[in-house]
Amino acid sequence: MQFGEKVRELRVLRGLTQQVIADRMSVSVSYISKVENGKLHFGDYPSEKFIHKLAGELQADEDELLLLADKVPASIRVRIQQRPDLFRKLAKMDKRSLDVLEHSIDSLQ
Repeated sequence: MQFGEKVRELRVLRGLTQQVIADRMSVSVSYISKVENGKLHFGDYPSEKFIHKLAGELQADEDELLLLADKVPASIRVRIQQRPDLFRKLAKMDKRSLDVLEHSIDSLQ
């Protein structure tokens, strides 16, 4: 799912109009429409600050929205910087291996 699709899904799920979100975010309705339809130009992409506020308005997982917008959440960025070799190994793993690893992690918690 793309960032804009997720924003639309969450907005509709919460019963909010584009106008309500635009008013709460202090942006135009056309900007919200462009976000939802993936029609933004490079310089118009939402900032991390905007996504943080949007996540609050939509009662959404901020990290999920950041990742969908191709932005790495700060908490994950710190971990990557602490353990770059580990994240390189993770990136090379196939889906099956990642699933096994995830199951192992879940059983530890």
